[in-house]
Amino acid sequence: MADPNAVTNQAPPLHGVNFFTRDTALGDSLRPYADLFDDPGLSAIGELAGSEEALSHALPANQNSPVLKTHDRYGHRIDEVEFHPSWHWLMNKAVGFGLQAAPWTSDRPSPHLTRAAGFYVWSQVEPGHGCPISMTYAAVPALRADKTLADQWVPHLAATEYDPRRLPPAEKAGALAGMGMTEKQGGSDVRANLTTATPTGTEGEYILNGHKWFCSAPQVDVFLVLAQAPDGLTCFVVPRVLADGNRNAFALQRLKDKLGNRSNASSEVEFHSTVGYRLGDEGAGVRTIIEMVAATRLDCVLGSAALMRRALVEATWHAAHRSAFGDLLKNKPAMQNVLADLAIESEAATALSMRLAAAVDASLAGDDQAAAFRRIALPLAKFWVCKRTSFTVAEALECLGGNGYVEESGLPLLFRESPLNSIWEGSGTVNALDVLRALRRPESLEAWLLEVGAARGADQRLDAAVTDVLESLADLAGAEAGARRLAARMAVCLQASLLVRHSTPEVADAFVGSRLAGDWGGVFGTLPRTTAYRPIIDRIL
Repeated sequence: MADPNAVTNQAPPLHGVNFFTRDTALGDSLRPYADLFDDPGLSAIGELAGSEEALSHALPANQNSPVLKTHDRYGHRIDEVEFHPSWHWLMNKAVGFGLQAAPWTSDRPSPHLTRAAGFYVWSQVEPGHGCPISMTYAAVPALRADKTLADQWVPHLAATEYDPRRLPPAEKAGALAGMGMTEKQGGSDVRANLTTATPTGTEGEYILNGHKWFCSAPQVDVFLVLAQAPDGLTCFVVPRVLADGNRNAFALQRLKDKLGNRSNASSEVEFHSTVGYRLGDEGAGVRTIIEMVAATRLDCVLGSAALMRRALVEATWHAAHRSAFGDLLKNKPAMQNVLADLAIESEAATALSMRLAAAVDASLAGDDQAAAFRRIALPLAKFWVCKRTSFTVAEALECLGGNGYVEESGLPLLFRESPLNSIWEGSGTVNALDVLRALRRPESLEAWLLEVGAARGADQRLDAAVTDVLESLADLAGAEAGARRLAARMAVCLQASLLVRHSTPEVADAFVGSRLAGDWGGVFGTLPRTTAYRPIIDRIL
């Protein structure tokens, strides 16, 4: 008689796997730009990310959402957010690894590419805490519009010590940054903002009054905020605690009850005589904060690629240990087709995200070509990679069957998170329109052509797709209705070019044949029967 308590045919827990060294696709994506395979810091991140300890913190951080505390027991306004201890553990590790702003003060080679690889690997543990990490990273290039403010804040933002205490910046061991742009009436149309900024008479100091509909990471130390100054929309640095130790007026109205990203606090905030310090010129708010937006968009791409990778690993691990109909799932042709299809989607996302990070390093070194490439490729990648994530995670979840639909598997967490990066820092249509704006600058199109052209002649199907894109650019003036199709096609051409040059022939052939020349149609598991599934799957783990 069978023992009803015996557990058989279940995959063992997924831990003890180094998420960096076992990621062949990541290694191939990094190799063209820097030799990071033996990087001890990245290996340490990968080892901890795949440990039982790290995985034990992901679900508790999400199952115990942050709690808003507007007042203390005596009635004093405090506007604080309480987090589960697992959140603080995750934050402490991320900051300790320097994933927030350390690259901006680093003297090592390829600091932003290295940080991108670390962020990608660590985000596979739990994505929600990546928000304040990303915001802090992204705040630095905007802060450099004012040397005094940069000197005040950047050393604290770049410090690798997590310090959640509410103190003046000079007394902090490390600091984190957030952003407040969108308002109820405007959303992505930030020029419609109604928050006002009135000069106090002290140089660079203003009083802000108004609200923000989405304020990211309200528990951090300093925010970049847009408000209407006398000469137009302007960017301001708004600290939570002033230099004299008094709390700045920063009224948290409520925390958003979101679909996913539940470990992270997103809030509505009101400013009532809140002190802010002008960053950049009056009227130049969008131009000043755009560098922060660009950096957060990069992290959206990295975070989405990380979600794809983690979901793919979970599906592959399950298929390698679960038997059905007489054999392991990984040996079944139908499952092999699905896993191979998911794998090339994930690898294409990884390759494009690392190429973008390498462009950051190059552009900061004065490479105009890299800057032009980043200008066009960033909205392309933000549009396409982030949009593909939900489909990828959903298919990976389905590979686990009912087990994948159970919270303990971690796949529901990934699935709820999967649409976020496609919305954050500009939804799909906003990014597609940004592609059109970039294309009106000749150097942007030239940069895209040079990148995809580096693979010219290697695959006729890719060459034909590039020609198709060029023909569709004949009438940019009337291109808005087709902006999303154009952005998708250009992004996939970029991905294909990278895989043709830097991945294996099996991966490149499967990707180009399905995404650019086949009848794939977006349904996973429909690669041609001639596809070499096994070499693609063997690269996953």
